[in-house]
Amino acid sequence: MLTVLSTSWPLLLGIMLLMVGNGIQGSLLGIRGSIEGFTTFEISIVMSAYFAGFLFGSRMAPAMIRKVGHVRVFAALGSVISAVLVVYPVAPDWIVWSLLRVLIGFCFSGIYITTESWLNNAATNETRGQALSAYMIVQMVGIIASQALLNVAEPSGFVLFVIPSVLVSLAFLPLLLAPTPAPTFESTAALSFRALFRISPLGCAGMLLTGGVFSAMFGMASVWGAMKGLSVRDISVFIGAIYLGGLVLQYPIGWLSDRMDRRKLITALCGICAVAMLVPVAFDLPFSLLLVAAVLLGGITNPVYALLIAYTNDFLGKDDMAAASAGMIFLNGFGAIFGPVVTGWVMGLVGPSGFFLFIAVLYIALAGYALWRMSRRSAPAGTGHFANLVPTASPVAASAVLDTKAR
Repeated sequence: MLTVLSTSWPLLLGIMLLMVGNGIQGSLLGIRGSIEGFTTFEISIVMSAYFAGFLFGSRMAPAMIRKVGHVRVFAALGSVISAVLVVYPVAPDWIVWSLLRVLIGFCFSGIYITTESWLNNAATNETRGQALSAYMIVQMVGIIASQALLNVAEPSGFVLFVIPSVLVSLAFLPLLLAPTPAPTFESTAALSFRALFRISPLGCAGMLLTGGVFSAMFGMASVWGAMKGLSVRDISVFIGAIYLGGLVLQYPIGWLSDRMDRRKLITALCGICAVAMLVPVAFDLPFSLLLVAAVLLGGITNPVYALLIAYTNDFLGKDDMAAASAGMIFLNGFGAIFGPVVTGWVMGLVGPSGFFLFIAVLYIALAGYALWRMSRRSAPAGTGHFANLVPTASPVAASAVLDTKAR
């Protein structure tokens, strides 16, 4: 690991600063939107717009990189992100914010693909697994740290928008000045969605549903907090607990998944999370217990995402894994577009508890479908290794992780 850190620290430092900047703006907009008087539905459209842009960027960025190179794409997209972040408070209109979120989602998608391919190229076969594990950890640490920065100024002012803009700008310095040469970008062979569904119906359905869970969790947690009347400090702690759970529980669940039928584990985790989400719907919990629910939400959502990819790959040969993962990540992104919108609609009907209710319904649906699939198909004879992936990973990271696990 020390070797990885000594050679890849500029890339890891850059991505951590990017995640801090992205994490702040994701939470801040939900709080600031409430201050500006946006309705819950209007804020949900703003949050969904990011995932629409992210999905579009994941399809367009590889072609851009092949055409003009990593450095130019990285610099151009980074400049746009830095500019957009300071435009939000200048134009407090939900339609303008939605358009800006599409743009910033597109740019972050391209930034992730550029950085991940760069990191993958810098690692050797012996260090790639450690490098990508460090990358995933740095992502989570960056998001957790971003929530603390929400407390340094009032969300009604300009300072909290300037901070992520500065951090994103600073993130480019270690990346663009790193001695690691920019890699060539190789495209991934395509796999049709029909073929992918035939290979793993559970994987495809699960990716759509967890996309809705992740986007609701990522985009609407701050909106829930504002509706609930929580302080900025409590909102930041709640969101930080979500990502802390994802960081802590990823590896224990991954270890367990390599030793049992993944579908049983997926079903059990979904059932646990559904119950954990229904409790705050039924009862007015103290904040300490809400934090427990947040840890379980994040601690289960990230591993379930990776479990679905691992389960699908159990039916694939090494050469097909990257294409299948790219298709599943696309399905996850497509489901993510609708998560905040539906969550906002449900919250408008039943109040703040609609945040937990929507997530519970999705996990109940996934658990039920997994149980049904177990009655239709036996478990694969052998399983591959669990790949430590988070929903923010691009197809580049997924391909690199899976290639390492297949060796």
